[in-house]
Amino acid sequence: MSWLMVAGPYRAGGAQGAALAANLRALNEAALAIFEKGHTPVIGVNMALPMIEAAGPERYDDLMMPISLALVERCDGLLRIGGRSAGADREVARMRALKRPVYFDLSEVPEVAR
Repeated sequence: MSWLMVAGPYRAGGAQGAALAANLRALNEAALAIFEKGHTPVIGVNMALPMIEAAGPERYDDLMMPISLALVERCDGLLRIGGRSAGADREVARMRALKRPVYFDLSEVPEVAR
């Protein structure tokens, strides 16, 4: 079983309120689909948001990308979903630098036995 990161827009384009919730839902739905293919999904946003909540929203930039990029280092591959996102593109670039697979469609993610 491999660990696959889901990367996509969260706060991109100044998303707020309902748009943030929709973006997070899309990330979580992709994670569920990855799990159903036999992998362990991880999402940088889901790891960072509780710490950002504890530290305060002014710490968003200090915490979000460092945590997400550190998580990339520990994953075996990445699924990039959604539209424009500078943060997700940084995660893709880091994964490619590690020479690990980057998928752009769920159908590309191989199924594995648990």
